[in-house]
Amino acid sequence: MWDTLWIDGQIATLDPDIDAAYGMIAPGAVAAEAGKIAWVGRVADLPAAPETLTREVVSLNGALITPGLIDCHTHLVYAGDRASEFEARLLGKSYEEIAAAGGGIISTVKATRAASQSELTEAGLARLDALIAEGVTTIEIKSGYGLDLETELKMLRAARALGEARRITVKTTFLGAHAVAPEYAERSDDYIDHVCNDILPAAQAEGLVDAVDGFCEGIGFSPAQIERVFKKAKALGLPVKLHAEQLSELGGARLAAQYDALSADHLEYLNDADANIMANAGTAAVLLPGAFYYLRETKLPPVDALRVAHVPMAVATDCNPGTSPLTSLLLAMNMACTLFRLTPQEALAGVTRQAAAALGLAGETGTITVGKSADLAIWRLSAPCALAYHIGYNPLKTRIFAGEMR
Repeated sequence: MWDTLWIDGQIATLDPDIDAAYGMIAPGAVAAEAGKIAWVGRVADLPAAPETLTREVVSLNGALITPGLIDCHTHLVYAGDRASEFEARLLGKSYEEIAAAGGGIISTVKATRAASQSELTEAGLARLDALIAEGVTTIEIKSGYGLDLETELKMLRAARALGEARRITVKTTFLGAHAVAPEYAERSDDYIDHVCNDILPAAQAEGLVDAVDGFCEGIGFSPAQIERVFKKAKALGLPVKLHAEQLSELGGARLAAQYDALSADHLEYLNDADANIMANAGTAAVLLPGAFYYLRETKLPPVDALRVAHVPMAVATDCNPGTSPLTSLLLAMNMACTLFRLTPQEALAGVTRQAAAALGLAGETGTITVGKSADLAIWRLSAPCALAYHIGYNPLKTRIFAGEMR
């Protein structure tokens, strides 16, 4: 018998093989057994009376059920905040002035280095709980605010601890090539040597890394430096992804695709040719409207080119202290529609099916499909477009992780 059977719902499966908007099945039913989806379809097609098939029947009474949401790009683990910098910018201070006064990413590095692992975990839990309350069942968390061996490992351990403290899947990404460590000022190549020869191998040896990321930008690292990190990641058997084309066009997305990256993220300055290269490589685009909004950017990512090239478009919060202190994936969906002109269907796919692809989890989660994890969200809604419509309203009724309603 199945463990649980949900019936009489509006089932937005997000399964592209179902020829209906949102992969909708209505009135539909979903069954879970041993943490996996065991059956999905129309109520009329159930093989027998519901109560004879399962240990528990839950009536949805017409409510909407979707895959659990996936936040596929976050910097959730860090210490301190940069609210004073936000105020300073609004009062006319430039980024350079703020950095010269000890602000910017280095201020977060200092605070994160000074924090204990338990303090990082406790601070991260508050942010994580806000996302869980909106139906998030899978999250990616990056390092990158340590920039030294001890703190990078501490951040990754804290991220793993979050996955033990809550019922959620946590994927960890090593982002040692986020910025040049202060000890290596004006010696970025030497710092990349340290990342490749010391920090990344140690993190991998401890089993703390699911993927490797970098920041390819004029204020970050060159494509040649990032390629060194990618080569090391591939030698260690780790997939890669990249912050690319956020502030300028350096060819980072093209480089990521050449290394079969899971995703290239931001992409405001992506060109049409590189969108096609991403498509051919199966590299997803991760759109981050929170950073676009927070920095008051004006250069839009080339959504039409990504559509034409059939590049999977994921949407994420980019939760971080400096450029996107955002802990609402629902708001990120609305921003993706209002700022980037995604459709509500694209936005929902972007935080489910496409986000799973961006984490290399397409076979495990992201759609309501038999055999995938029974990670689901039940909403006080009947139409899936309403998830991107509301601002500041959380319509979640029940979050289901691995078949359990908690």
